[in-house]
Amino acid sequence: MRWALVKVCLAVTAMVVIAFAVPLGLVIKEMARDRAFSDAERQAATIGPTLSITTDRAELETAVLTTEPGAAGRMAVHVPASGKAGSVAVEIGSRRATRKDLETVRESGRASITEVTGGSALLQPTVLGSGGTAVVEVFVPENEVSNGVATAWLMLAGVGIALIVGSVAVADRLGVRMVQPARRLAGAAQDLGEGRLGTRVPEEGPTELRSAAVAFNSMADQVVQLLANERELAADLSHRLRTPLTVLRLNAASLGEGPAAEQTRAAVQQLEHEVDTIIRTAREQRPQTQGPNGGPGAGCDVSEVIRERMDFWSALAEDEGREVRLAGVDRTVRIPVARPELAAALDALLGNVFRHTAEGTAFAVDVHHSGDAVIVLVSDAGGGIADPKAALARGGSGGGGARGAVGSTGLGLDIVRRVAESTGGDVRIGRSVLGGTEVRIWIGLDGQRPQRRGRGHRVGRQRRGVTGRGAKLPFRSGAGPNL
Repeated sequence: MRWALVKVCLAVTAMVVIAFAVPLGLVIKEMARDRAFSDAERQAATIGPTLSITTDRAELETAVLTTEPGAAGRMAVHVPASGKAGSVAVEIGSRRATRKDLETVRESGRASITEVTGGSALLQPTVLGSGGTAVVEVFVPENEVSNGVATAWLMLAGVGIALIVGSVAVADRLGVRMVQPARRLAGAAQDLGEGRLGTRVPEEGPTELRSAAVAFNSMADQVVQLLANERELAADLSHRLRTPLTVLRLNAASLGEGPAAEQTRAAVQQLEHEVDTIIRTAREQRPQTQGPNGGPGAGCDVSEVIRERMDFWSALAEDEGREVRLAGVDRTVRIPVARPELAAALDALLGNVFRHTAEGTAFAVDVHHSGDAVIVLVSDAGGGIADPKAALARGGSGGGGARGAVGSTGLGLDIVRRVAESTGGDVRIGRSVLGGTEVRIWIGLDGQRPQRRGRGHRVGRQRRGVTGRGAKLPFRSGAGPNL
């Protein structure tokens, strides 16, 4: 493309230079010729006054020698005989034109230019006082006719070559400016097709290529976002299998001893291992992009969802001798989170309680409405998390403690965090009043980050009804994860 543009520019410039230079060169040549013969005509006219007065040879020779062509031997005067008795023709200077040309000019009375050896001759007729016609001949050498033409042509050629070289240089620069962005765009498209999703194109160059670069970068961002959302969905859906797996593991533990019981427990363990593998594979090398948790207008009643999920988990808690406490779910509170997403977040937290705390460990769920936000607290009386900061990092497992058991993918808390952050909120981990871990989920109601009001607004220390004895929730037959 670059060389094609240079060739086109070279051809166009050369055509323009030729179209102007050739006619201009011819005009210069013609102007030099006209200048030379105009000068010769002017010199010939200086003899006219003398011829009108006298035809004496001596006087005419003197007049001829006073002129520049006459002094150089390039002027001749041809005076015919007057027709009187004893008169003869007078010839002054060297004649170069033929007798025929002289007679033709004398008869026509008009000046004429004739080709002679070494140049041209101007034949200028002049009327004599006696009534005859004399002819003044001025020789113009060929070098005077073309005087300055070669220099002018060389200057025209130099200007033309300079224009062509300059146009080629400009075309080359323009070609580079156009070709490089196009090559970068093509290379980036190839890289993106080969799976290098971080490839982007600098938005520079001509307007059209800048627009193409902007469109390409936008497309690449959308591709990365779509892939990230797919991987997030695969990981999250796989993580939701932990809820029924937890139930299955707990039920298998109560089967007692025997080959069938051992096979069942081994199968559950293998299934848990496969789920962990799917989660880790889905999270491998994915872009850290945040996808939406619900479409426009998506939302649910947080109290209803919590009551529904606690109906399920309280049955398992009763089997393990866990005390369950629930508060703040006696009124409808709408939040901008899709129902399946909130259910998945709750199941992730409650599943962690059952997975990483001993049987008989109490836990509580509390909902607090603060006007611009809803705070959901999940607390337990276990051993706590040794490194809360690491537990909140995606892929972290808590770094030890009761929640840092081997086999944890760390995706549960990340699901919870993304649910909160999609509304402008966040997730914090601290020490609960029950003595174990407290996970606080801040869910914004207006899409803005909830305003903290200092350390005095620590909901974990001011919960209503959590410190008292909570009733165990009844078990509903057939209840299960509502995913």
